[in-house]
Amino acid sequence: MDTGKTDQIIDKHEGQASSLIQILLEIQSEYHWLPKEALERVSEKLHVPFSRVRHIATFYKAFSLVPKGRHEIHICMGTACHVRGATRILDKVQDLTGIQPGETDLDFKFSLETVNCLGCCAMGPVLEIDGQTHGKLSPAKTADVLKSFE
Repeated sequence: MDTGKTDQIIDKHEGQASSLIQILLEIQSEYHWLPKEALERVSEKLHVPFSRVRHIATFYKAFSLVPKGRHEIHICMGTACHVRGATRILDKVQDLTGIQPGETDLDFKFSLETVNCLGCCAMGPVLEIDGQTHGKLSPAKTADVLKSFE
């Protein structure tokens, strides 16, 4: 972990403890997870107890204490997507990446998660990669989407 980059992020927020969540979001964006060393550095520089920093990092689902892939895949499993074939989309993604929901591939290229709703019910089935939504998917279209991230 590059403590210099972590320090830059903290310094950008003038070391304000009130910016803790934003600092953690930016660190996660940089590393794709929150390494323990980064949490310790945040605690030290913000003068916030490590237990408090760790509590925030574990409370919010947006944070991860394990390494994530460069590309995060979220597959909607809500009712509208489910009845339109979301399980086939999930199966295709699992076949192509070799990972299950909650896992990251060995190359740290992809992480896979299922979600209850992405708010795009009319476009179902839907998957989101790095915040970009892809809808009205078939297994073949899903393969094309994943190929574009190679």
